[in-house]
Amino acid sequence: EDPAVETAEEAKEPAEADINELCKDMFNKMAIYLTGELTATSEDYKLLENMNKLTSLKYLEMKDIAINISRNLKDLNQKYAALQPYLEQINLIEEQVAALEQAAYKLDAYSKKLGNY
Repeated sequence: EDPAVETAEEAKEPAEADINELCKDMFNKMAIYLTGELTATSEDYKLLENMNKLTSLKYLEMKDIAINISRNLKDLNQKYAALQPYLEQINLIEEQVAALEQAAYKLDAYSKKLGNY
């Protein structure tokens, strides 16, 4: 035989598979696919549920912080109101000291004039 010459083989059709077996295989694979899809969806909902729980806890923490800030602000306002009369006295004393300082400058200037005479 010549190695350059190829021989042809008779093409044979594959044996027909049992249609019932193919249907069972298809339904089994479809069931596996749908189970996977439903499991993924279920896991997504569980994740959302956990995220909602965590968000709720964070909002509760923020609420507590806001309540504490509000309470501290009220305390601070009460302390400022208690200090207000003293602050007004300090402002009054400051004005009096400024007036006294001006009077001292005028007296100094007057005494210098008297010293020149």
